[in-house]
Amino acid sequence: MIRRAVVTGVAFVTLALAPPASAQQRQTPAQLQQSIADLRAAEGRIQAIGWKLATANAPFCAAARPAIGLVLMDAGAWPQPDKVRTALKLSGPIAAQAVPPGSPAAMAELKPGAEIVSIAGQAIADLPAPRSPDWKRLAGLHDRIDAALASAGTVEIAWRTAQGQDKRASIAGVPACPSRFEVLSDSDRALADGTRVIIGRNFAGFGYAEEEFAAALAHELAHNILEHRLWLGTNGRNQNNIRMTEREADRMMPWLMANAGYPADAARRFMARWGPVHAGGIFRVRTHDGWDERAGFIAAELPRIAASQARGGQANWLRDFARDTHPAADAPASAPVAGSAEGAGVSR
Repeated sequence: MIRRAVVTGVAFVTLALAPPASAQQRQTPAQLQQSIADLRAAEGRIQAIGWKLATANAPFCAAARPAIGLVLMDAGAWPQPDKVRTALKLSGPIAAQAVPPGSPAAMAELKPGAEIVSIAGQAIADLPAPRSPDWKRLAGLHDRIDAALASAGTVEIAWRTAQGQDKRASIAGVPACPSRFEVLSDSDRALADGTRVIIGRNFAGFGYAEEEFAAALAHELAHNILEHRLWLGTNGRNQNNIRMTEREADRMMPWLMANAGYPADAARRFMARWGPVHAGGIFRVRTHDGWDERAGFIAAELPRIAASQARGGQANWLRDFARDTHPAADAPASAPVAGSAEGAGVSR
């Protein structure tokens, strides 16, 4: 049976990356370090795939913006930040959590685990400490990177390596479709909220081959690119409309994957593998097609993708993908939408 959940803000995701305070108190420093390393590994896998999808499809994203591929972590977002800093051997609260291979941050030799010293002129040491475990400082630093890239195309970052070497670089962004990718602990769901793709740490796709796992991320990214949350807010969040957006995201999956260098057919294979176990069978919620129908809709896109690539070398979904939904032209991009996040089509 498909479950849907309300995502009310970054706090839900960022704080969920940390184990509960009671669990941290029971952990030895070595156990805490391993817990953080496990989360970092999951984050790294998500970011590597997300980076490929977001940058490869940037030529067709109308709202593409510069990105460098750096994801930060804040010890202050954990219930016991001092223990986190000690476990990670940090003198300050901010470190690089994930750096996708091939990204500008990676090319600047900024590695996961590096302690961040300053961002766009803001010294980390001068930041006020949060009064309690708080996500706002971390969100503000990511926003600061985005603002610098939007205004200048580059952002200056200073960091300290694990070997204690101080480095500084002005890192230029490259175009990417505007979605952040995040890991949510203690969840087996995958969802999109309009600006983020959120994958539960217990999501079954983590056990799949990369190309099939990428299909799940592509489905959620499709929701964001196609502005389904906005469309549902304008046209109504009823059963038929939700089903239409899920079907459209399914069909968009292989287009996004093809541009990122994944086999487009891996989207169909993902659905054929995931669906029989997780899609609910005859008891499924009718906001989604049956998994076999979904696999069929995906398969129908494959010859269209091949034809598009034959015409121009890429899967030009902006030109060649047939939309089922059309966001209202007069709806503001920031229009709030009540209710649950989209993308529960690949969750349970």
